[in-house]
Amino acid sequence: MNEARPLSSVQSASGKTPRSRSSLVWLVLPLAVLALAVAWLLAADPLRSFDNGAPPVENLTFERTVLSSDGIDVLVRAGGSEPMTIAQVLVDEAYWQFTQDPSGPLARGETAWIRLPYPWVQGEAHAVKIITNTGATFEHEIPVAVRTPVPTTGSLVSQALLGAFVGIVPVAIGLMFYPALRGIGHSGMNFLLAMTVGLLVFLMIDAGGEAFELADEAAAIFQGQVMVVLAAAASFLLLMAIGRRDGTPAGLALATFIALGIGLHNLGEGLAIGAAFASGAAGLGTFLVLGFTIHNITEGIGIAAPMLKARPALWIFGALTLLAGGPAVLGLWIGSLAYAPQWSALALAIGAGAILQVVVEVTAYLMKSDGRGFAALSSWPVLSGAAFGVAFMYATAMLVKI
Repeated sequence: MNEARPLSSVQSASGKTPRSRSSLVWLVLPLAVLALAVAWLLAADPLRSFDNGAPPVENLTFERTVLSSDGIDVLVRAGGSEPMTIAQVLVDEAYWQFTQDPSGPLARGETAWIRLPYPWVQGEAHAVKIITNTGATFEHEIPVAVRTPVPTTGSLVSQALLGAFVGIVPVAIGLMFYPALRGIGHSGMNFLLAMTVGLLVFLMIDAGGEAFELADEAAAIFQGQVMVVLAAAASFLLLMAIGRRDGTPAGLALATFIALGIGLHNLGEGLAIGAAFASGAAGLGTFLVLGFTIHNITEGIGIAAPMLKARPALWIFGALTLLAGGPAVLGLWIGSLAYAPQWSALALAIGAGAILQVVVEVTAYLMKSDGRGFAALSSWPVLSGAAFGVAFMYATAMLVKI
């Protein structure tokens, strides 16, 4: 006698259940309708009736400028509604011969180098104006003309040393306070954790502000402001998901997240310094370098704070130092070789999101380790520690802001 089988177990000869075939139909159907709509739009061209003879919307963003003995090279990115053609270029209000690489019309989002054999003058200001075949004009000013440094092995080594001095050395110095901090007691621990939150909040606000400024310089196609918010939110949510897999991070795990957040911020700082080198505008004197070092020392103390109850191996301190300070070196190299405002804004936004995640986790760890929950946040050591962290970072930032 044959037993009845559930309908869900009955399959067709092809091996697919009726339900799976129905789902496939409803997946393909909207895509087919979309394809038909696009085909009709292209064939019928209903926008033709709105054509009043006005030229297409055009936009051009200057992303990079290189000054050499051969003249002036500018990297531009198109952002118009239609492919745009560069017809003429003026330098200091005089028409000048130019070559375009690659040649031809620039589609939306495409970049090209405009090479001008112009005899620029050291220390003087110059203005470049690009005119398209529709008559639209786009201007770019070079405030002070200086030769763009050419990347060499020697310059990359020098940049690495500078990156190590402003990124790795201060973090290492801060971590060297670890043995002296181990016996600070309960109130001292709360002060250090709150100080960590304070300095991280300052770094987050600083990174976010710089990201928005750079986003305004990027091509409109990147939607700079939106990109910054989405990148920061994605970074925050991703790191929260990773950090909470095994509960609230503490000890070495929390120190690692702090180092990662600081490292992403230092990557953005390195990009900015590297871009200054690439433009020939890096006038970093000894005072500024020392300012960066003093400014970043508390970062190492903040990394050490969650580990005071543990005894990590010596190599862990080295790894945390490289994680937090090493990206400054990488940022210097990238910024000097391939700088663009949108990528710097993106890096700083990711760093801001990562720092926000660390702020949340350090605050949660502080409340948990104290045992009083939210009440711990209103205690004198916590309030004074947070205030000290913000105030110290703000005061030392005055040494490096120009």
